[in-house]
Order: sequence, then C-alpha cells, then structure tokens
Amino acid sequence: MTIEERINQSQTQLFKAVFPNTTNHYDTLFGGTAMHLMDEVAFITATRFSRQRMVTISSDKIDFTKPIPAGTIIELCGRVIHVGNTSLKVHVEIYIEQMYESGREKAVAGTFTFVAIDTGKKPVKINI
Repeated sequence: MTIEERINQSQTQLFKAVFPNTTNHYDTLFGGTAMHLMDEVAFITATRFSRQRMVTISSDKIDFTKPIPAGTIIELCGRVIHVGNTSLKVHVEIYIEQMYESGREKAVAGTFTFVAIDTGKKPVKINI
C-alpha cells in the first residue's frame, strides 16, 4: 500500500451534537472542549495510519474562525499531512452544521504532532 493510500484510509470523521453542557456563558462551544475533541480525532487518525502506540507531543496554531453555537452539529475531520521518521502531523478541521438546514462552514482548524513510542515509551520508527 502506498503512503497516499494509507493516508486516505486513515482519514477520520467524528460527528457530535453541541449540547449546553459543553458551552460557555456565550452559549458557544468551550475552546478547551473543541481542542480536546480535535486531539482525540488527531490521535485516532495517527493510530489508524501507523497502527502503533502514538502520543501527542505538540499542537500547532489552532485557528478559531467562527463560534460554534449550542444546538448545532459539528464534524471533526482528521488527515495525516506529514510523515517523518518517528513523528507525524495530523491536520484537524471542525465544521458546523445547523441541525435543520443544509450546508456547513469551517469553524476551527489546527495541526497536531504525534510520536510513535515503544512499550518503554521511547520513540520508534513509524512503520511505513
């Protein structure tokens, strides 16, 4: 299997409803909750790509371009964008959908870096 085929097969989508227990005093999704969900999708994407133990080592700039209101559906999309020797990068985007209308718009985007580790928690080569 080529790297591009592995990248395509490891793409991850997660849908969530934004309920009031995940919102702030502006009735929009907490930024920390969005980042938590993004890291989770990035981890799943990295693991599906490598089929190895992976740990987050950094998150790059995360752009919050639109507020995510309560009562909407969000879709998180993760895709591997770079593969190194022991690390890889996953780009994650969050899209907003109104529950009772068509269409969606991008609200948040960011990149997460992961390292493959062995059982002793030491970095290991990513199996390509």
